[in-house]
Amino acid sequence: MNFLLLCLLTLWLYLPGFLANTFAMMWGKWLPKTGYGPWPIDGGRRWKDGNRILGDGKTWNGLIGGSLTSGLLCVLLANLVSEGNMATVFDDGATVFAHPLVGAESAWFYIGGATGAAFVLGTFLGFACLLGDSVGSFAKRRRGLKREGDVSSKAPLLDTLPFAIMVFLLGQLFLGPSVLAAEELRLPMIALVLITPVLHRSFNLIGYKIGWKDVPY
Repeated sequence: MNFLLLCLLTLWLYLPGFLANTFAMMWGKWLPKTGYGPWPIDGGRRWKDGNRILGDGKTWNGLIGGSLTSGLLCVLLANLVSEGNMATVFDDGATVFAHPLVGAESAWFYIGGATGAAFVLGTFLGFACLLGDSVGSFAKRRRGLKREGDVSSKAPLLDTLPFAIMVFLLGQLFLGPSVLAAEELRLPMIALVLITPVLHRSFNLIGYKIGWKDVPY
């Protein structure tokens, strides 16, 4: 399998993690309209520098809802493709739409059969993404950077790289022996981290245009 296809395969396998920010934003925006929340993770508390720890944009409803929605997406993806085996995933004729549970039968997240395992896997990827996003938000506020209405915090790398790095790092550390922790995916992961700011910006612009986001970043 050539390098471009390996990048597409990596993006496909980690898609629940890459879309978790969008899901969290939807939960953070729409759930409060029902009268529940928002519940900021930092509870409104400030760090010793006087700035909020994370800010109003990081909520429990976004974290939990976004993670669980990523789990549901992984179940959907798993049901769209047929199960294969690790030996064929990286063949020259292999498809980029590999089953996310390839090689995962003995993994810690293989709970409740294939459907349960896909849900746990997707939820883990979603949580990893949102954990990385919160780390980026924490770092931004330590530098005094925050959103002000429609004005960006002007920290595009801190808005994008932490979540991508966290998703891939935790995937490599904790998702063995599944295909998501395969050594063949490490170089494609580095390439995807480098282009993530462009991908993230594009997704945000689309979300802004269709009314899912209040700001285009």
